[in-house]
Amino acid sequence: MEAPSIVWALDGTVAVVRLNRPDRLNALTAEMLDLWRATLGEAVAAGARAVLVTGEGRAFCAGADLAATAAAMAQRDLSDSLRDHYNPLTRAYAELPVPVVTAINGAAAGAGAAFALAGDIVVAARSSYLLLAFANIGLVPDAGATWLIGKAAGRAKLLEMALLGERLSAEDALAAGLVTRVVDDAALFDTALGLARKLAAMPTVAMGLIRKQVAVALTGSLDELLEVEADHQALAASTQDFREGVAAFLQKRAPVFTGH
Repeated sequence: MEAPSIVWALDGTVAVVRLNRPDRLNALTAEMLDLWRATLGEAVAAGARAVLVTGEGRAFCAGADLAATAAAMAQRDLSDSLRDHYNPLTRAYAELPVPVVTAINGAAAGAGAAFALAGDIVVAARSSYLLLAFANIGLVPDAGATWLIGKAAGRAKLLEMALLGERLSAEDALAAGLVTRVVDDAALFDTALGLARKLAAMPTVAMGLIRKQVAVALTGSLDELLEVEADHQALAASTQDFREGVAAFLQKRAPVFTGH
């Protein structure tokens, strides 16, 4: 029986999610995208307080499986594939109530670059790279890549990546503000897992609210953001974790957050 294209397991309260088509450099199919999205929901339902996403083998994700995409295009409009499979995964990332860490091993190309950058904390192996390869085959960026890169790195870097279709090294991605950290290849997984464990031990409700608040900050007005901050602060202040945080501060001890 063929191995599933997405595999995952709990490491304490961290869900470690692996793209699992290493023979195809984890290239994306519709079924894989749907399974990825379902896995994120399943992981949270199972009690994950943070998610770590990485790729099996030599690459994070080479983008769409062109053989599968070509076959699909013979049957339907390519926009249907985006609306039915890619975009729902992008939205699932945005709507998760827990933080996501990405560990980029090797290539993150096309939509694979978008999903790599959809993480909240992005750790890149020194040998890894980002590549918006769409223009090289006559397509345009998708899966939210234009938004993610434009918001993080600005117009000039976005146009350079999208129009020229050249590799962006991990170090250059760090300089552009696209990734959080660059580490030696051998240290990638342990570094990313350590960060995910730290996030999982933090006040989970506040983590989820911060994710949503940042999205508003990137798209809304100051007045809209101020209202969201006020609403979110009320929600955060009603949690057990807030009470524990205050008690730990007053008692001069480390807090023990439960995610509630």
